[in-house]
Amino acid sequence: MTRRIVAGYIILTIVVLVVLMVPLGITNERGLEQDLLLRMERDAEVVASLVQDDVRQPTPAGQAQVARVAEGYSAETGARVAVTDSAGSVIADTDPPAPGDRTLRTRPEVRTALGGSVATGSRYSDTLGMQLLYVAVPVAAGGSVYGAVRITYPASEVSEGALKYWLLLAAVGVITLLAVALVGWLIARWVARPLGRLEQTAEDVGAGDLSARAPEDQGPPEVRALAHRFNAMVAQVDALVGAQEAFVADASHQLRTPLTAMRLRIENLGAAAGPAGDADARAAIAEVDRLSQMVDSLLALARAERGEAPAVRVDVSALVADRADAWTDLAAESGVRVVARVAPGLHARVPDGVIEQVVDNLIDNAVAAVAMSPGGGGTDADGTVTVGVAEADRVVEISVTDTGPGLDDAAKHQAFDRFWRAPTSEAGAGSGLGLPIVRRLVEGAGGTVRLEDSPGGRGLRAVVRLPAA
Repeated sequence: MTRRIVAGYIILTIVVLVVLMVPLGITNERGLEQDLLLRMERDAEVVASLVQDDVRQPTPAGQAQVARVAEGYSAETGARVAVTDSAGSVIADTDPPAPGDRTLRTRPEVRTALGGSVATGSRYSDTLGMQLLYVAVPVAAGGSVYGAVRITYPASEVSEGALKYWLLLAAVGVITLLAVALVGWLIARWVARPLGRLEQTAEDVGAGDLSARAPEDQGPPEVRALAHRFNAMVAQVDALVGAQEAFVADASHQLRTPLTAMRLRIENLGAAAGPAGDADARAAIAEVDRLSQMVDSLLALARAERGEAPAVRVDVSALVADRADAWTDLAAESGVRVVARVAPGLHARVPDGVIEQVVDNLIDNAVAAVAMSPGGGGTDADGTVTVGVAEADRVVEISVTDTGPGLDDAAKHQAFDRFWRAPTSEAGAGSGLGLPIVRRLVEGAGGTVRLEDSPGGRGLRAVVRLPAA
């Protein structure tokens, strides 16, 4: 943004400089030419007055005097001076192109002067091969024209002066551009810095940090107002999300007691109904258990989304090994074998209880996937869940690999959506909240989680990566 603002200032300044300086340079060049022609006309009239008598009554001595006047003026100014008689024949020429008698009668400016008028301007000289500035005035007395005085300068005299002025304008333009670039950079920093902080705050909020706020005391008033409105919006979103999380947590907590009481009443009714109502009672109890599991999952998800627990240094190796051991007997009831391959002494900084919840959810999903795969579980390699912990590049990696049916690529991404269940899962099995809870816990601890195909080509591998401590 800073570069774009500075570039905008520079482009605008260049346009203004061109609009102002180009006409100024052209006007100056024309002014130099006009000033020089006016001086030449004045000097030509002075020369004409000095040689008037000698031209009107030509004598050898008079011609010599005319030549001395012309040479004196030429030596003083550097101009070429030519004096002619009434026929256009040259009496004196300070810089003749060739020796011998010559006539300037064919020159348009001399013809004009011999006609009694003053001629000024510029033209290209074929004889000299250059552009000339010229002034020709008549040598007259008593209403009669006796000759002409022509003064010429190379047009380069004006071009050199104009070039110096153009260079001066260019230097002024460069200095102006540098000053504008510096001022534009300072203004751009003043505007862009708070906008950059506002952008960073927006990224933090988008990443889930609703406590982030943009500074409201920096930058121009418009940016401050934008930051104030943004902070107000984030505060409202934070309040709404907090209220939603509190509602889910409170509702989940309050539902646990009536569900427990309902289960007890159904058990009592089933016992009173005898064998005839036992099947219905067991089905009702199974539904109550599923509701209880879903309520517990919602409560765990609400707590995970709050993320209020501080991070502590935990022994990941020990915790994962303990959870794998705890699941061994429970998984065996479904014909699934749990194998632990844990590298010792690996630590990470996570909130207390996160590792246990993550591993329990992943093992639970893996055991269920293996148990409901074609042929069910078993004690051979086809009914195995492997739990591993390893470290690479200062990252602790927890993996849970099963030999179940696996998932396609689309399902791997959908698996982290709330209440999503695999198409192959049994009706009523699971709450669809296990992996969302895992992702929220892991990301809250600064880690990542993903699902990938099992290295053996069959099954699914869940990988959790956490920064090592």
